[in-house]
Amino acid sequence: MSAKNFPGPNPQTPFPLEGNKNVQFIKPTTTRKNVSVGDYSYYDSKHGESFEEQVLYHYEVIGDKLIIGKFCSIGPGTTFIMNGANHQMDGSTYPFHLFGSGWKMHVPSLDDLPIKGDTEVGNDVWIGRDVTIMPGVKIGDGAIIAAQSVVTKNVAPYTVVGGNPAKIIKKRYSDKVIEEWLTIKWWDWDSKKISENIEFIIGGHIDKLKMNN
Repeated sequence: MSAKNFPGPNPQTPFPLEGNKNVQFIKPTTTRKNVSVGDYSYYDSKHGESFEEQVLYHYEVIGDKLIIGKFCSIGPGTTFIMNGANHQMDGSTYPFHLFGSGWKMHVPSLDDLPIKGDTEVGNDVWIGRDVTIMPGVKIGDGAIIAAQSVVTKNVAPYTVVGGNPAKIIKKRYSDKVIEEWLTIKWWDWDSKKISENIEFIIGGHIDKLKMNN
């Protein structure tokens, strides 16, 4: 059966590869209200751990969200550090209140903590293995994050970054072509249309996609 006649895998299937419990579509495996993930984005685990185990210090009381778009590829060991990891920075950074015994009364207010907002990952983003993404980072559509990077700042669409801290390696395309990809937004097409255009999406044939948009 050709791709043009096949609508693609069911995005609500937690484990889309038969017999493989490591590769998981994230959306149907999430349980937290403060995590939002688009269709077909997957996590390739190391030992069958759930994606949510990789989202650390994520407390509802703080109110920050992790938002991930569609068709993202997230490598083994990638961790998202959320705002609950932040310590008060005026004076001592030590979290005295965590250990009770008379120190419990010194719980800092949310206003005292360096809250950096939601963490957002766009669509069609590839994140290599063992990447760490820090609180409040925004990663644009089509970006690539090299393995073992520590992402501390926003990443522009269709930009390749790497290192600790992650720095720009290159843009994937010219500014004009990047704007064309962001205008087409193929990831928002229905599965039938995506299947009909897979060879152009994979091959980066922007002119063909523009004709079919």
